[in-house]
Amino acid sequence: MQNTEFVGRPAAERRRDCLERLATERDIWVATAHPDHGPHQVPLWFSWDGRAVWMCTGAASATARNIRKEPRVRLSLPDTFDVVLLHGEAEWFTDQDVPGDAADAFTDKFGWDPRTENGPFVYVRAVPKTVRAWRGGRELRGRVIMRDGTWFE
Repeated sequence: MQNTEFVGRPAAERRRDCLERLATERDIWVATAHPDHGPHQVPLWFSWDGRAVWMCTGAASATARNIRKEPRVRLSLPDTFDVVLLHGEAEWFTDQDVPGDAADAFTDKFGWDPRTENGPFVYVRAVPKTVRAWRGGRELRGRVIMRDGTWFE
């Protein structure tokens, strides 16, 4: 008799897969909320520096306004079977105050430098505190792979 039961990935493998996706994917869904206006969700380009997600958006966008009032964010990669959800806190930098290495990495990845645009942009840095990753319903157990900023092994 053959065992056909699905075995979920251990935390170390989920972490490795998650980090690879963060390093290579282009888009991430960003969910923010304003105390008076409620939730807002948009896809943005992002870069990963090994510790944080960096995004860029217009300085007057709902995302930027929300983060100024409420820094908690939820981020997700756009695959509903290979789920990666990040929850953390964001901070924003003007296009004049952004660390050069972060802005350069963003520009290198996308071939677009928001610092050269006419309109004002802000860079958003989100450091995950919790990360969940799973592939399909059978991998829900063990889906938390980071808690309080510490990766599980």
